[in-house]
Amino acid sequence: MIDTLDCDVLIVGGGPAGLSVASHLDPSVHSIILHQDAEIGRPVRTSGGTWERDMQALEIPKKHYQVIDQLDFFSDNAEARFAIANDRMAVLDVTGLYQYLASLSEYSNCNLLTGTKFVSVERQGDGFVSTARNREDGEFSINSNYVIDSSGWQSVVLESLGLGSKPNRTGVGIEYEFPRCSFPKNRAILFVGETALTGYGWVFPTPDNRLRLGIGVLHPDTDLSPRSVMDAFVAGGHAARYGVEILKDYKVNAGIIPSVAYDPELVFGNVIRVGDSANMASPTVGEGIRTAIEFGRLLGQELSNQINGDTRALQRYQATANKRFTRDYRFGLMMNQRIAQYSPNRWDKSVQRLARLSEVEMTAMVRSEFSVRMIVRTIWLNLKRKMGR
Repeated sequence: MIDTLDCDVLIVGGGPAGLSVASHLDPSVHSIILHQDAEIGRPVRTSGGTWERDMQALEIPKKHYQVIDQLDFFSDNAEARFAIANDRMAVLDVTGLYQYLASLSEYSNCNLLTGTKFVSVERQGDGFVSTARNREDGEFSINSNYVIDSSGWQSVVLESLGLGSKPNRTGVGIEYEFPRCSFPKNRAILFVGETALTGYGWVFPTPDNRLRLGIGVLHPDTDLSPRSVMDAFVAGGHAARYGVEILKDYKVNAGIIPSVAYDPELVFGNVIRVGDSANMASPTVGEGIRTAIEFGRLLGQELSNQINGDTRALQRYQATANKRFTRDYRFGLMMNQRIAQYSPNRWDKSVQRLARLSEVEMTAMVRSEFSVRMIVRTIWLNLKRKMGR
């Protein structure tokens, strides 16, 4: 039976952000990861869409992602097809990737506790006492000097300490996963319109020859559940338009991500947030694994520097994130909120405009990386439409 554990850093959440923090802490720093699920990477809670260049920069083994060089967008009556020559998309083997990230800490000063739920945390002197619970040991305490909130959209650490709360707007998705059959392994599809109002749908081939067909919606922009939207999609036979055959022995994945404004406050003394807890997923399509890994690793490095006497290290982490996200994500969220109100007709016109973009412009839009020229052009076109009415 566990009574009390001690560590330097308690990491709440064993997703890509939390695992990446642990793998980049100095070996002298003792960390504990609390992961609620019984196994890393299962169940799958994300579609796994990302970009090849980011996986290469992060040195992720190629076996964990499928490269995509054909990306097609569909609305009810329009389409935009991109043969991608340079900045190729990728689809992750989510479970394999997460387990690889966990393996990077196997020989470090880190204890990974799976099947263990975070219950609460309180300040005690200069540190913290957290309460956790699992089936074998019941409730027990963990003393730490730092607490990392990498718990995803639930932000359980910040909420427990009264430093933040769950987002009031979320993207909620459901996904069917089944053998790929004849669907091309290098092609991905994003679809919008009547079949996925307020959100979008996707068709992603995985590295292990499976196919993920998913639909996400925004709450509370709609009160529809993604399950009901998916049921209508399947019953309407819409998958055939994309060359997808839905097999009966599919597996169901589901997940939630925040869809709110990026908040520049990431550091609360010795409490720090990262990943979805810090709203780091891109606001246009909710893609965040690459940023969770990148900024999880950065936090691990800078937190080690802080512990070793560099008093400005955590502020550097926050400043780097703010420089990366603040402007682009503000504009991206504005786009997200606007298109969530699109009618099917507006989506048709939007996809027609999308077809006129270059590969570089399309990629920047999906990644929520906006140049000043693109922002000004988008605002001007929006003003023109308003004046035209």
